[in-house]
Amino acid sequence: MFAIVTGKTDVLNDTILTSAKDSLEMLFKIFPVMALWLGIMNIASVSGLLAKISKKLSRVLGFLFPEIPVGDESLSLIASNIVINMFGLGNAATPFGLKAMARLQELNKKKDVASRSMITFLVINTSGVTIIPTTVISLRMMYGSANPTEIIFASVLATSIATIVGIIIDRWLAKRHD
Repeated sequence: MFAIVTGKTDVLNDTILTSAKDSLEMLFKIFPVMALWLGIMNIASVSGLLAKISKKLSRVLGFLFPEIPVGDESLSLIASNIVINMFGLGNAATPFGLKAMARLQELNKKKDVASRSMITFLVINTSGVTIIPTTVISLRMMYGSANPTEIIFASVLATSIATIVGIIIDRWLAKRHD
């Protein structure tokens, strides 16, 4: 709007065309990395590795989600979502997250209000620990970073703290409203 009002539509046109070109270049550079990791996660899923990791996580999830019955499908969906998010593949984790939420809604006694489990899952999913931030690494590679993976430690630290604080606040608010 400012460019139109000030009569600088040529700058606006240049910016639109340049940003469209830059976006397309970014897509072409990020796509192969994302395809690689999505392929690895698909292999992990088909080979049963994802199921094994999810089973290991289900003990911790049993503690975080005590109201979910042991062995319920929602726990393995939540575990799969968390594992995939740990590898920075939120887009691949989304179907598991949606299925988990649908299953949690089936278990929910008050259908018009989010259950404790739904809220806890949302907190964990939003703050989720990321071990390999694939998108950030891809962007750093694209822009010529000398060491694109040096972000891993900071990412693990920041997302771990965010998850721990999120769970603490979630538990505190849950006790306060019970």
